[in-house]
Amino acid sequence: MQRFRTVVAAVTLAVAAAASLTACGDDADEGASGAKVLKLWHYEGETSAMGVAWDKAIEVFKQEHPGVEVRFERKAFEQIQQNAGMIINSSEGPDVMEYNKGNATAGLLSKQGLLTDLTAEATRRGWDKTLSPSLQTTARYDDKGVMGSGNWYGVPNYGEYVMVYYNKDLFDKNGVKVPTTLDELTAAMDTFVAKGITPLGTAGAEYPAGQLFYQLALARADRAFVDNYQLYKNPVDFKADPLKYGADTFAEWVRKGYVGKGAASAKAEDMGTAFIAGKTPMIVSGSWWYGRFKAEMKANWDSFLFPGNKLHAGSSGNIWVVPATSKAKDLAYDFIDITMRPEIQALIGNNGGVPVAADPSKIADPKDKKLIENFNAISSTDGLAFYPDWPVPGYYDVLVSGFQGLINQSKSPDQVLDAIAKPYDEGVAEIKRG
Repeated sequence: MQRFRTVVAAVTLAVAAAASLTACGDDADEGASGAKVLKLWHYEGETSAMGVAWDKAIEVFKQEHPGVEVRFERKAFEQIQQNAGMIINSSEGPDVMEYNKGNATAGLLSKQGLLTDLTAEATRRGWDKTLSPSLQTTARYDDKGVMGSGNWYGVPNYGEYVMVYYNKDLFDKNGVKVPTTLDELTAAMDTFVAKGITPLGTAGAEYPAGQLFYQLALARADRAFVDNYQLYKNPVDFKADPLKYGADTFAEWVRKGYVGKGAASAKAEDMGTAFIAGKTPMIVSGSWWYGRFKAEMKANWDSFLFPGNKLHAGSSGNIWVVPATSKAKDLAYDFIDITMRPEIQALIGNNGGVPVAADPSKIADPKDKKLIENFNAISSTDGLAFYPDWPVPGYYDVLVSGFQGLINQSKSPDQVLDAIAKPYDEGVAEIKRG
C-alpha cells in the first residue's frame, strides 16, 4: 500500500551494489518452459485480502502445473525494498515478486535493466484490456524509469484509493448528513465545531496531512495538472491553483477548528486508533484501513468519496515483477495471470481488498461491494491521481514538514508552497537529466 514509504535511498544503494555483481541475464530465458521450480516472494500478511487470494492462486497454480514445485517465501516489506537490486540480480532471487510501484522503485530497477519487459505478455494475456489507463500508469516505465508510458515492467492486481471514513453514530447523534459537495462537507464540519467536536482527524507527522492537502488541491485540478505534477509533462506553478487552493484551504480548515492543532505531531496510527475508538467523526485516508476498521470498529461506520472531486489520490496496488534473471519466466507469467482471474479477484474483494477486475455482484458484503464500486467508478473515469509524494525522491519528508507547519500555524500557506516547490523543481530537473 502506498503510505508515503520513502525507500529511494535504500533502493539506490542496493542497485549501486548490484552493479558490482555479475548479471545472469544471458541465461534468464533458457529452460524457462521446462523449469520445475517457481520461486515466489511477496510481503502481504497471511490474513490480508491479498494474502488470502494469493494463497488460493498458488493452490490453483499447483493444480494446473503438476510436477512444478512452488517455493514461496513471505518477506518483510523493508527487506525487499532495501535489498531489491542485489536480490533480483542474483541467482538466489525469486522468479516472480511483489514490488512497490513508482519511479523511485520499479522505475529505477527497470531503467537498470533488472526487470523483465512484460509488454508482449500484457498483450497476449489481455492485461492491457483488463487494466484501465490510470492503473496501467504504474505498470509501464520509459527508458528513464518514469511511469506512465513505455514498456510494461509490472502487473497490479489490486488497487487503493483515498476516501472519507465517517462514524455514522456520531453523524446521526449530531444531525449531520453525508455530504455530496465540498460546501456540504464544510457545513457538516461547522455543525460539529459548534458542538465542541473536532470533525476531522489527521496526522501531521506522517502521510495523512499531505493526502488531505492533495485531495483539496484535486478539487480544483484536471488530468493535465496530474500529468504535469506526476509525469513532468509541463512545469508546475506552486503559487497558482490547484496547489495554492489546496494549501490555502488546508490552512483555513485549521483556523476554523476542522483540524486540531495537536494533529501536527500525530502519526497515522494515532489518527486511525482515535477513529476506531469513536473519538473522531471523520478521517481522510486510504482503503488500506478498511479491513482493520471492519475488524475493530464497534461504532457504525462507512465511507464516501471526497465530495465533489473527480480526481482522487490513489493508484494500483503494488505490482508483480519478473526479475530479468528468472529461469522460470513462463511459469511466472502463468501465476500472474491466475491472480487476475475473476475467482481470485473476488477473493480479494470478499476479504476487504480492492480488486482491479472483480464483478461487484460476486461480493457478498454490501460495504465491501461499495468499496469496490467506488474504486471502479474512479478507475473507469481515469480518476486516479496517484500520491503527492510520488514525483521526486525524498519528497515525503518535504511534505510532512510543510504540512506540520500549516497545522501548528508556524508557516503561512505561501511559505509552505515555497518550501515544497524548490525540492520538487530540483528533483524533476535531476530526473530529466537522466
